[in-house]
Amino acid sequence: MTLYLHECHHVIGRHEEAFEAAYRDQGGWMDRLGQGDDARLLWYANQVHGTGPAYRVITITAVHDGAAWERLSHRAQRGDLADWTRSVDALRRTVTAKVLTPVPWSPIGDLDLAAEPARPGDHEPTLFMEDTGWPHVPLDDYLDYWGDTYLPMLQNLPERMRMLEIQACWTPMLGAGLRPEGILWQRIHDLDALMALFSTEVPAAYKAPGTYMADALAYRDRWESRLLRTSPWSPRH
Repeated sequence: MTLYLHECHHVIGRHEEAFEAAYRDQGGWMDRLGQGDDARLLWYANQVHGTGPAYRVITITAVHDGAAWERLSHRAQRGDLADWTRSVDALRRTVTAKVLTPVPWSPIGDLDLAAEPARPGDHEPTLFMEDTGWPHVPLDDYLDYWGDTYLPMLQNLPERMRMLEIQACWTPMLGAGLRPEGILWQRIHDLDALMALFSTEVPAAYKAPGTYMADALAYRDRWESRLLRTSPWSPRH
């Protein structure tokens, strides 16, 4: 089963470019992972300035399975990646990591890592909305509600009305993050709709009983959203 290493880095502002180079360039994280098939960097994204804490970078690395995770951990702590880890720690203030597993209905689940890019890409930056929710009901009930209600709701919208596209849904492994917690990784398709979301109040009709906004409160009323922009070289975008 593919595991996903989600890391939130608080980068030292003046080292922002050096930190990105440590992931992108030859001899960096992406390059070294690409020399085998245990793991691949999937996304490198900056939290957009003005939408939360400054100089936050989110990286998501796919790891083949538990045994590959053990090998990667050893490499980073005592093996050939230890020098890289030490140099990158000098470029950031803190890093918070979670090991995630995809829920059964996640559009991205198990991956063939050998088929994933091992070299930097070249594309326009893409915006993502990362939503993390902490339900007040059993976690499976919350995740099922997302899969049975929220996912089809987005998929059934005409493309011209679709602001978000769910690309993945994860939850932390046991003992590897807060419980209960679910994470949605969503690509933003419609910037005008996003600006309307930011600049106008949600109409009362969208919060009436029977709507997603109202019914979802039976599962959670605590969540956090991050607006993220992928770098032009990020393998996935």
